[in-house]
Amino acid sequence: LMRPLRGCRGRGVVVGTVTLCLAAGWALQTPGGVSLVVPQPNINATVAQNILLSVEYSSRGVATIEWKHVSSWGTTSIAEWRSGNYVNISTVYKDRVTTFENGSIQLRNVGMRDAGYYFVTVTEEHGTNAYGTIIVNVYEIIYEDLHFVAVLFAFLAAVSAILICFMWLCNKFLHLFQKKTTHKLTASTTEEIELETIEC
Repeated sequence: LMRPLRGCRGRGVVVGTVTLCLAAGWALQTPGGVSLVVPQPNINATVAQNILLSVEYSSRGVATIEWKHVSSWGTTSIAEWRSGNYVNISTVYKDRVTTFENGSIQLRNVGMRDAGYYFVTVTEEHGTNAYGTIIVNVYEIIYEDLHFVAVLFAFLAAVSAILICFMWLCNKFLHLFQKKTTHKLTASTTEEIELETIEC
């Protein structure tokens, strides 16, 4: 009775070992999913600047990358491409977007409408997904206003300096004129005194 039990036990070990090896082989062949890293989730930019929406993904299989922009104006598809394969860029962004193999995109000459949320989706060929979000804030260029203020201030300073010089010159001429008038009055008074003395 004991020998058949040992045989069954031996067969069970063999079947178990074969099953374990098959499972391990299947696990090694099946891709381990996709991972995505977003190093800079917030970007501040000024109008007309170029920005890099940087991500880094890893995948055992072939992955498809898709970027979308969501703002108060709606949702717009930017680009979609498969690693080492096709690249499909939306006509709205055709001349403004450059795609990179690591999943990043560069957006050139940003405007106020480019502010908002940028969503990236990396989909592996076996259906595994990874998602990332980058918030972009776009500001108008302030230095142009400051430049105008600086120019206006310089102009007003120059006008003030000219007016001060003009007033100083006027004051000098007035002082000289008063001196001459006083000298003439003194001279005529002296002449009158001398005439009176002669008459006496």
